[in-house]
Amino acid sequence: MIERYTRPEMGGIWELENKYRCWLKVELAACRAMNRLDMIPDDDLIVILDKADFDVGRIAEIEAETHHDVIAFLTSVAEHVGPASRWVHYGMTSSDVLDTAIAIQLRQAGELLLAGLASLAEALRQRARKHRDLLCVGRSHGIHAEPTIFGLKFALWFDEIQRDIKRLERAIETVSVGQISGAVGNYAHISPEVETIACEYLELKAVNIATQVIQRDRHAEFCSTLAIIAGTLEKIALEVRHLQRTEVLEAAEGFAPGQKGSSAMPHKKNPIISERICGLSRVIRSNAHTAFENIALWHERDISHSSVERVILPDSTILLDYMLSKTIDLVERLEVYPERMMHNLELTNGLVFSQALLLALAERGVTRETAYSMVQRNAMKCWEQGTPLRTLIEADTEIMALLGNEALADIFSYDRYSAQVDFIFQRVGL
Repeated sequence: MIERYTRPEMGGIWELENKYRCWLKVELAACRAMNRLDMIPDDDLIVILDKADFDVGRIAEIEAETHHDVIAFLTSVAEHVGPASRWVHYGMTSSDVLDTAIAIQLRQAGELLLAGLASLAEALRQRARKHRDLLCVGRSHGIHAEPTIFGLKFALWFDEIQRDIKRLERAIETVSVGQISGAVGNYAHISPEVETIACEYLELKAVNIATQVIQRDRHAEFCSTLAIIAGTLEKIALEVRHLQRTEVLEAAEGFAPGQKGSSAMPHKKNPIISERICGLSRVIRSNAHTAFENIALWHERDISHSSVERVILPDSTILLDYMLSKTIDLVERLEVYPERMMHNLELTNGLVFSQALLLALAERGVTRETAYSMVQRNAMKCWEQGTPLRTLIEADTEIMALLGNEALADIFSYDRYSAQVDFIFQRVGL
C-alpha cells in the first residue's frame, strides 16, 4: 500500500476554532505592521501579542445579540487584551479580516489536496508499471476498436493528475492574497504600507486593488480547479464501473471479506466506491457554478457571496479530500483479470486487426477506398457468421493474391500494439 499522506482532518480547517485563529492571525499581523510604522506603541503591541485570544462560546453569545460575527469576535478578543485592544482592527473593515483569513484557509486546504494528488499519482505510477505489458482490447464508442495495453489507462490518468497538480498550485497562488485597505478599499483610514507588511507576515501577496472585498474571480478559479480535479477522479471511477460490468469484467473494485453487495441478491458485487466518486463529482461541479455567481457583487460589495462560501468552500475541499482518499484506495485495491481481457480481446474473432489489414493492402498499391471495401465485406461476414476474420481472408482470393501467408501472420499479430509503450511511458514520465 502507498504510504498515506499525513495531514490533519480537512474538516478541521473549517471549524470555528481554526477560522477564528486565522482571523486573529490577520489582526495581529496588522498590529505588528502598524507597530513597525510607529502607529502602535511598543508597550501596547507587547500586551496585544501576549494576551490576544478568543473564546468560541463567548463569541457565539455576543453574536446572538449583535448579529455580527466579526464584532462578536473583536469583542471577545478585547475582553482578553484590555485597553490596548483599541489598536486591534484599527482602520480596518470586516472583509479585511474575513477575506484575508479565507486566503489562509484555502491555502491550508489546497496544500492538503496537493498532498493527496501526489499520493494518487504514485498509486497510478505503480499500477501503470505493473500492467505495462498487459494486453486488452481498446474501445471507442464502447465498441471494440483495437488491442491496447492496460497500463496505458493508468499512464493516461497519471499524466492528467500532473496537470491537476499544476492547476491547483496556480489556483492556490491566485487565492493566496490579502487586503487591509478599509471600508471601500481606498486606504482612507489605514496606510497601504500596513497591508504590505501584514501580508508579508502572513506569507500572502497584497492585492493590487480591492473594493471592500477581494474579488471573487479568484475564488471561482479555485473552485473550478477543484471541479476539474473531481472530473479526473470521476473519469477514473467511471472506467472502473465500465470494466466491472458483468459482460466485461476485466477489472473490479476490491471486495472486502464480509462485504455485502445487495440486500436482495447475495451474489452482487457492485462498484459502490466508483459510483460514489462519480456522484460527489457532480456536487463539486455545481459548487463551482455557484462560485461563478459570486463574481458579480453590488457596487463595492454586498454579502451575497458570504453565505454561499460558508457552504461551498468547506464542502468542496472536504469532498475532494474524501474523493482523493477513496480514489487512491480504488486504484490500489483494484482487482484485474488478465484471462478475461484476453477472452474479450478475441471475442470478435479477429476484427480488431481490420485496420492492420487495410493498411497492408494500401501498402501493396490498393486505393484506400477499395481496400476498405475489401476488408469490410469480410468484416461484416465475421460479425454475422462468427467466422474468424483470418479464415475469411484466407478464403478471399482477391486479398490473398496481394498478401501472402507471411504477411498475414504479421497482420494478425499483437506485437505492434505494445511496440511503443516504452516511448509513451518515457514521455509521460513513468
